[in-house]
Amino acid sequence: MAVATKSINVHPSAVVGPKARIGSGCYIGPYSIVGNEVELEDDVRLDSHCVIDGRTVIGQGTRIFPFVSIGLPAQDLKYQGEPSETSIGRRNQIREFVTIHRGTAGGGMLTQIGDDCLLMAQAHVAHDCKIGDGVIMANAATLAGHVIIEDNANVGAYSGVHQFCRIGREAYIGGYSVVVKDALPFALTVGNHARCYGLNTTGMKRRGYSREVIGSLHRAFHLLLSSKLNTSQALEKINEDIQDVPEVEILVQFIETSERGVVK
Repeated sequence: MAVATKSINVHPSAVVGPKARIGSGCYIGPYSIVGNEVELEDDVRLDSHCVIDGRTVIGQGTRIFPFVSIGLPAQDLKYQGEPSETSIGRRNQIREFVTIHRGTAGGGMLTQIGDDCLLMAQAHVAHDCKIGDGVIMANAATLAGHVIIEDNANVGAYSGVHQFCRIGREAYIGGYSVVVKDALPFALTVGNHARCYGLNTTGMKRRGYSREVIGSLHRAFHLLLSSKLNTSQALEKINEDIQDVPEVEILVQFIETSERGVVK
């Protein structure tokens, strides 16, 4: 890692803290600001007018488009300037006007985004959120604080997710939805307030899940959503009827560990 001010890829109009750490092959574009405690791993690109501050690490190969803000203080009146962190993984694309805020003492001191994510223009990730790998947030999708999004989930344009909610893996949240409970993995969840419309069959096929797995999940969602069983009874029936299918086990565990309740 080289000291930032010695990088040959810093535009003359950029302002880079003398203690910032910059990897090889990075580019810091015009009018960007990089704080003293920032670390950019190899091949990170800041196009222009980006602000990266606080204790922030940006992973290798991530591209950050104009007017993005990462690592600034949380929009939380309880935040008192504690030295919290922001961690962005590798090979992400963070599009124009995205905002990602650092963690707080009340949420584990860390806001975290995994690898290979796409955050489209104007998306917002609030303090203490944890986002997995391969997540897509469409234009102006908004996460309140402490939200967890599991791997390969998709949050539609202009959707809002309430604080402390979880979005399960492979979930699809439709555009303009308002999610106030945990959104089930592998499911289509749409509306204001959101409802679950069953298995995201198209997404499952695109990701190469077998016909047998899709069929088992269809059966599980039928028991959860369309039978006359309550949630506890449905889970008991799922465990009796569908065994040795890891994806169904993930669905059951997600419901059993929910603290806010799940969208149905």
